[in-house]
Amino acid sequence: MGDAKAAELLATMELARRALSEELTSGNALSSPRAVRDYLRLSIAGREHEVFVAMPLDAQHRVINCEELFRGTLTQTSVYPQEVVKRALHRNAAAVIFAHNHPSGVAEPSRADEALTQSLRQALALVDVRVLDHFIVTTGSVFSFAERGLL
Repeated sequence: MGDAKAAELLATMELARRALSEELTSGNALSSPRAVRDYLRLSIAGREHEVFVAMPLDAQHRVINCEELFRGTLTQTSVYPQEVVKRALHRNAAAVIFAHNHPSGVAEPSRADEALTQSLRQALALVDVRVLDHFIVTTGSVFSFAERGLL
């Protein structure tokens, strides 16, 4: 692929990411879980290192924003529940959706991923913020904790 084609492809992906971001932050975005998955795949799937993002939601479950909270290495990211709670309160969130990528391409959660999700759920419950889902994103697939009954 030549430089011009590569630049065109990157521009197209960025336009799609922006369009999905706009869709998520306007109106009743969570009536379209596919838009959330597509946005996450475009946003974090291709990263060479792990990132952990949060999507705080208002009382009507509209997305307030999507924010990268933590950045790690190829195989792990350190996530601090206290910081997650502070960001949720700062955004006045009623609920939150979490996501992180697996650069390895394996979308299955580790035991550490499961423990982290439960820890975040418990910490946020203390301040009446619900965790609606936690996604693990790869270039090939997206794993949902809620769909697998892990929340």
